[in-house]
Amino acid sequence: MKNVLWLYFSLFVASGCMDKPSETLSHPEKENITLEVGSMLSNYFSDIRKSGLNAEFAYLDSSSSFFWVPPGYSVALSYDSVASILRKRAPEFRSIDNSFEELKIIPLSREMASYTGRLRSVMTDTAGQTRTFLLVETGVVIKRGNNWKLLNGQTSLLKE
Repeated sequence: MKNVLWLYFSLFVASGCMDKPSETLSHPEKENITLEVGSMLSNYFSDIRKSGLNAEFAYLDSSSSFFWVPPGYSVALSYDSVASILRKRAPEFRSIDNSFEELKIIPLSREMASYTGRLRSVMTDTAGQTRTFLLVETGVVIKRGNNWKLLNGQTSLLKE
């Protein structure tokens, strides 16, 4: 439990959320943010399904505040490290089909939201071998211009 609390605290500090004055969001604003973030995550998975791992770049915030802890890692990786892994691994897969089985989106401000969910990832490599993974993911998204981007978070393997 301490690790989960520490992760949430780290997410807020890393994103600069603690330096900003508190925003009060109306119910319609919260609903709109929830719909926008849900749509972004849906489009994210759809683009990966169509174009593979390289499609992720359109959804990652490339600022110095970005970090992610991928499955199997115990430390947060910078944007450059994640980008390097994606470029290296992208050619290994014929298809990737991700879908949320559960998803909770929590608007934090007009420009930030957190989400957590359980997802299923069905990956087929270039040899035709298919593997299904159950994952849990928690992240913070940030609005850059008119687009929501993944700012930081963690994905963990639940079951293969």
